Amino acid sequence: MTSQTVNTPTADQIRRAPKVLLHDHLDGGLRPGTVVDLARAGGYTALPETDPGRLGDWFRAAADSGSLERYLETFSHTVGVMQTRDALVRVAAECAEDLAADGVVYAEVRYAPEQHLEGGLSLEEVVEAVNEGFRLGERRAREDGRRIRVGALLTAMRHAARALEIAELANRHRDLGVVGFDIAGAEAGHPPTRHLDAFEFLKRENNHFTIHAGEAFGLPSIWQALQWCGADRLGHGVRIIDDIRVGADGSVELGRLASYVRDKRVPLELCPSSNLQTGAAASYAEHPVGLLRRLHFRVTVNTDNRLMSGTSMSREFEHLVEAFGYTLDDLQWFSVNAMKSAFIPFDERLAMINDVIKPGYAELKSEWLFRQAAPTSDSVVGDA
Repeated sequence: MTSQTVNTPTADQIRRAPKVLLHDHLDGGLRPGTVVDLARAGGYTALPETDPGRLGDWFRAAADSGSLERYLETFSHTVGVMQTRDALVRVAAECAEDLAADGVVYAEVRYAPEQHLEGGLSLEEVVEAVNEGFRLGERRAREDGRRIRVGALLTAMRHAARALEIAELANRHRDLGVVGFDIAGAEAGHPPTRHLDAFEFLKRENNHFTIHAGEAFGLPSIWQALQWCGADRLGHGVRIIDDIRVGADGSVELGRLASYVRDKRVPLELCPSSNLQTGAAASYAEHPVGLLRRLHFRVTVNTDNRLMSGTSMSREFEHLVEAFGYTLDDLQWFSVNAMKSAFIPFDERLAMINDVIKPGYAELKSEWLFRQAAPTSDSVVGDA
């Protein structure tokens, strides 16, 4: 499953490794201090805490509570302070900066424009503000000696009736910072097939889209996303494990849907920490990512909601290194998988892989080999 030529990376190497992120929610990644600032500036008085440290702890505790009501409440507060142009620009800029500081070189960040209209903005103005913020954050990152490219995914809420409108919005802003479309929200009772008009429109326009599927509802959600809607990627998709049988002797048998997903190289946007919070896995060691990686599914690793999960791409990789003994070769495999699956043109993906990702990991592997010749006191992940 892992290379025998490169040993366990240090926490610092994981942070410096060039990483690719495909599943990250803008309203799930705010800095606690920013939430406090924006609430104060916008007259938002519903925050449970006004001290940034305590507020960050509250977000994580609510997300870990096992209560869907408390988990959803966390987003009411972040969305609640993201209702003006200045707020959206700031949040998007800080998102790009934070990801770049964590070693992410390419990210697709999603948000639902329809959730940011309470302050009088139009859908167009929301998209323009977020794109402006991403560009600002990219420039600030470059000034700090870091590189990142951020593309936006416009999300429609599956319980609402604006999917076609949001799909058309995404299509108008393609090549202007928006790279694709997403649909999110509770899977149970809200199948993606309710929004076939949006998906048919995107396919006619040769546009890209991913669908949240196979996180809570299971195999029927995955099947509908692929066979009825034609999704390019699966948001989460972790429940594909339900179509894989592992025998007592270690033998593995794939069902028809799992075989299709693997054969067609359908990208899985796995979010380990988030999956633990929602009950899709009991622990990192038991997370399906281990088996799916071993079976060579198109696995990618993602953050989902960095604030609520108290996570980052580096932390996600650290958890997997600890759970499965992954090496730099494995982390490169995940990163290349994600870059191959991005919604930007092929030549641009290839350039990122060959000019940024592979050279970045090659440098880290050389460091590791040097340490074997002249051991140092560098800590491993578990000591960081």
